[in-house]
Amino acid sequence: MIQHPGILALLLASGLVSLLLLGAGWQGWRILRGWDLRRGSERQLDLERRTYLVSTLVANALVIQVLSLFLFIFTADGLHNQFVGAMCAAGALAVNAFGYPTLLLKVVTCLLAGVWLVLHRADTQGYDYPLIRPKYLLLLILVPLVLVETWLQARYLLGLKADVMTSCCGSLFGQGRQGFAAELAGLPPRIIQPVFWASFGALLLSGTVVIRIRRGAAWFSLLSLVFLAISVAALISVFCLYIYELPTHHCPFCLLQREYGFVGYPIYGTLLGGAICGLGTGALYPFRTRKSLLASLPRMQSRLAWLTLALAGAFTLIVALWMAASPLKL
Repeated sequence: MIQHPGILALLLASGLVSLLLLGAGWQGWRILRGWDLRRGSERQLDLERRTYLVSTLVANALVIQVLSLFLFIFTADGLHNQFVGAMCAAGALAVNAFGYPTLLLKVVTCLLAGVWLVLHRADTQGYDYPLIRPKYLLLLILVPLVLVETWLQARYLLGLKADVMTSCCGSLFGQGRQGFAAELAGLPPRIIQPVFWASFGALLLSGTVVIRIRRGAAWFSLLSLVFLAISVAALISVFCLYIYELPTHHCPFCLLQREYGFVGYPIYGTLLGGAICGLGTGALYPFRTRKSLLASLPRMQSRLAWLTLALAGAFTLIVALWMAASPLKL
């Protein structure tokens, strides 16, 4: 199974990203220890030259890291027909103990990578490297997480055996089963739907405040995370039922298949993209008083808030259209 193109691409990409971030992390540590823009020493000039190279390498590596999440899900879904009992990526990820931890850690590193890219973009708008320290501190947090993720992913992919019997998505996300996934599937629609619409309304209101009067970015960032969590819960417990037109099918991975128009990719893309933009809006908030960012940072926060609302609205529109077109009535 090691010869599968998706597996090879994932192993190669994760190995390359890990090496790049490991080297960049070491350079970032050196920059953090020796950085002092008030000095014109040869060491400071060398650090300034290094930061251009390191930032470019990290930015490209983290773009690959974000894309690898979707490649991982796509590969897991494509491998499900290799295992007895699997019907989608849910079963493929359950083949061994490393599948779901890898997926969860990939989501975390994807969000943090997006925030780092936002900080890097803002840093390039200032003339005095205003975000050099927070940017590299976040990088030092990212490096061990990506290394652990690379190890987990390698254990998962290299441990795949075609003769292993696994669980189907019905046994994982079926109501009445044990486990966190089953508990999400069992959330009552009469409760989770109003909570979802309330969270969407709160996000819209908070985003409007950020855009119009440029206040409340920290709350908006928190609400974007809350909206992500509630949306996933609502997707599993309610929205999936309308898409599948079955009152008992709660699997969030079958959405990735051709039978449902690959609708899972825009659904998860909008959710993750909105969360990254929302978190980025809040991540910039502590630096709003930096002199070199007084003009550019508020505009950047407003654009990020607009993107968050647009992506949240796109997700809501997708599920609302599926609900309206579905013959299923709960």
